[in-house]
Amino acid sequence: MGRFRSAVVLGVLPAVMVLTGCIADTGPEPTLAESSTRSPASTMPGVPSTSAPLETTQSTNKAPVYWIGRSNSNVFLYREFRDVPEQENPVTRALRAMMSDKPLDPDFFTPWQNPKKLATSISGKNVITVDVSEDAFNSNLDADMAGRAIQQLVYTATAAGASSGLIDAGQQIQVMILVDGHTDYLAFNHVRLGTLMSRSPGMVAPVWIIDPQEDVEVADGSVKITGRNTLAGGKLRWRILREEENGDKTPYLTGETTAAAEAAQSGVFTLALTLGPGDYELRVSQADTSGNDQELNVDTRSFSVR
Repeated sequence: MGRFRSAVVLGVLPAVMVLTGCIADTGPEPTLAESSTRSPASTMPGVPSTSAPLETTQSTNKAPVYWIGRSNSNVFLYREFRDVPEQENPVTRALRAMMSDKPLDPDFFTPWQNPKKLATSISGKNVITVDVSEDAFNSNLDADMAGRAIQQLVYTATAAGASSGLIDAGQQIQVMILVDGHTDYLAFNHVRLGTLMSRSPGMVAPVWIIDPQEDVEVADGSVKITGRNTLAGGKLRWRILREEENGDKTPYLTGETTAAAEAAQSGVFTLALTLGPGDYELRVSQADTSGNDQELNVDTRSFSVR
């Protein structure tokens, strides 16, 4: 785990161009129907109430960034590790990427806008304070999506703090969100800010491919697949589709695996495959025990072997 550092003060960034009239990604539309009565993920039948394990200290400078994505009829958080400018501090770097960059995976999106001002600090009480300008909230969201967007920020900030070793990952980590230096802001016109927030259970995807990341190239054909299932010891189905010259995707390999049950690696699954040159799509889903042979909570990832 990362070494604890108290009273780390991180500066305000210069003004940057504001994205207006659209979200930062051109992928799935983030606004749900105003009449939506969908329950939070933690209350959805068959969706375990769990959060992702807090990130551990990383040896690379890549920033952990959480995005929003759909799986079946629900909406969850997914993580990517991103290359970010090193002149910013780790927490601000990750949040800046979350608010201004596009996800690598086209199935993900972010409703945040690139803010004029963004600053973060960490106190000796393991509290990350995020001070962001009001323009970051210039997206039209319903209450359900607004709550997920705030959790997207909480997950990203805590992940960046833990993976960079700036916070004590052995204690509870909380996030305070200020808007232009003030509390009591109504984020996205739905979520009242100003109180300490933690990671909410049930927000992360039930099935989550960690590696390979979207559109990576594997040089030697040895493809290592890692991911996480929220059902520890649960059965998973995986499929490899190969893209033909005409763009069609045809079945290439298929199999099943079991997520780890032990506490230290709870829900983790790994696969090692040897593939010839080509473009592929990986699909991983929870095994359907009903006999209907459906892909439950599927996650997908495109990659190439050269």
